[in-house]
Amino acid sequence: TRIAITKRVTGQGTIGQPITTWEDVAELWADVRHKSGAESIRADAVTSSVHASIRIRYRTGLTPGMRVAAGGMTYEVKAVMPDVARRKFVDLVCEAVA
Repeated sequence: TRIAITKRVTGQGTIGQPITTWEDVAELWADVRHKSGAESIRADAVTSSVHASIRIRYRTGLTPGMRVAAGGMTYEVKAVMPDVARRKFVDLVCEAVA
């Protein structure tokens, strides 16, 4: 699956107000696997959570808090788990963002 990884960038607007935007980090191929999902009721509304594992080729510079766009969904990176011994891949532990 083709994915795009983005990171949060904070800046200032024209009148000095803080603005948060998302800046592209990389666009690459990945293996996206949905690990679990659940529904619950919060504040009288049904909410769902989807957890995924996204495996990409080894690279550095990835951190929790980044986002991944894949297949029309957006995921927040919760943990980065690199294959330190062989340096072949990185697993991103993610949760879908509503």
